[in-house]
Amino acid sequence: MSEVYEYLPHPLLRRRVRDIASGAEGELMAVVNENVSSTAIERWVELAYVRGASGLEISTAVGNIEAAGQ
Repeated sequence: MSEVYEYLPHPLLRRRVRDIASGAEGELMAVVNENVSSTAIERWVELAYVRGASGLEISTAVGNIEAAGQ
């Protein structure tokens, strides 16, 4: 099996974003291509990690994030 994750560049890194799925807002801390396989067949997903005002981070699909205020 390959590495478990790899960091990806994203134009909104370190900027305020909104998760359209949950409505949560915060700073985009990282975008990761993560191996979520539970079997020998690899399955990769691109996740965005957003840190809210409380300091806790949530993960969501990269397609669910947009610049805050849009």
